[in-house]
Amino acid sequence: MEQVQFGAGQPVEVKARPEDSFALIGAGPMGLAMAKTLIEQGVPFQGFELADDVGGLWNIDAPRSTMYETAHLISSKRMTEFADFPMLEETAEYPSHRELKTYFQDFATAFDLYQHFHFGAEVLSTKPLDKGGWEVRWRDNSGTEQTQQFAGVLIANGTLSEPNLPEFEGTFTGEFIHASQYRYPTQFAGKRVLVIGAGNSGCDIAVDAIHHGVSCDISMRRGYYFVPKYVFGKPADTMGGKIRLPMWLKRKVDGAILKWFVGNPQKYGFPKPDYELYESHPIVNSLILFHAGHGDLKVRPDIARFDGKTVHFRDGSSAEYDMILAATGYKLHYPFIDSSLLNWKGDAPHLYLNCMHPERDDVFVLGMVEASGLGWQGRHEQAEMIARYISGLRSGNTAAEAIRATKAEGFERATGGMNYIDLPRMAYYVDKATYRSEVTGQVAALRAAEK
Repeated sequence: MEQVQFGAGQPVEVKARPEDSFALIGAGPMGLAMAKTLIEQGVPFQGFELADDVGGLWNIDAPRSTMYETAHLISSKRMTEFADFPMLEETAEYPSHRELKTYFQDFATAFDLYQHFHFGAEVLSTKPLDKGGWEVRWRDNSGTEQTQQFAGVLIANGTLSEPNLPEFEGTFTGEFIHASQYRYPTQFAGKRVLVIGAGNSGCDIAVDAIHHGVSCDISMRRGYYFVPKYVFGKPADTMGGKIRLPMWLKRKVDGAILKWFVGNPQKYGFPKPDYELYESHPIVNSLILFHAGHGDLKVRPDIARFDGKTVHFRDGSSAEYDMILAATGYKLHYPFIDSSLLNWKGDAPHLYLNCMHPERDDVFVLGMVEASGLGWQGRHEQAEMIARYISGLRSGNTAAEAIRATKAEGFERATGGMNYIDLPRMAYYVDKATYRSEVTGQVAALRAAEK
């Protein structure tokens, strides 16, 4: 046996036999939270990370990072950080990707996580064995392939690395890239730019194009609700929340605040949303409306077809562009595991609390959860639940057995009754209050049953 010291608590005995260990794939925020909680619960594991350092998406130098140089958090640091590892006071309220990479490096160092990961390691395949356990095949940074047996796999490779690129009629003969290929604003120099898609990244990148390109238009299929980054001089996501309001009342209150601080985006040409507030992720951006109001940005409808450098829009208008950037989102992508092992339904795996397979207790998908304001603490709670569940099954914890029964009986996604719009990126969206209540409730039950 070896002993691992975590935090300020007591050492936990960890079995060192490889067949008792889990393979943890990914060292981004979710993978780090999972590693930390596995150590705390005495569950042995081996981590694998494709990059040469921690940070996942926020490590712009990682092979599959889709980060760009001007990227910042769209939520404030206090609403995003891990509760037991707050960001430094000198960190910006909306930190840059470089500040966040440093934050995750510090997190990994503080909880002694580096020693638990193979870096420069690409997981090639994972498959369950007839005799029990899983075979994991991976390639190290020298190109050597290795195979190792584990008790199970914990998948934390992120949700924003595989581009979703819709098909368009016709051919565009200018430069065409997906947002995942964008790194520097200088890519827009001397170009007439069209950004397709108005999610948070699309709007951020459009602002870059306004400053560095000849011109910038943005094509939108549907309307969005816009949220300023600051309200009364404070980060918008820190306002309110102390009292949980019924959704109908919350929409009235928050809708009124948005009208005060944002006004009517339709007067700048933005389409009106065809859904209710909170049925999709809002756009947190204080500059896109500013530039639209100054005439720096022209809002275009959905695309009908391409013809050389000419783009024809569905309202009959057309314009010429030198460059198109498709900010059309990402698809869930787990290339190292057969999709049949993840209980896929529609655009995402259907898992209990977005992470637990209804029938298997040896494969978990981590971080496949989105909600306005969930932050990394909400994901840390998910990690703690999983770690305690794995440990509880091994020790005969009655709460763990109850979770096993609950997920086997059938379940619904924790939407809190919200009617989210039908988009792939919303297929794993949850209501924050509902989700955190259920997860923390399960964590509390697991803790209580350990005594």
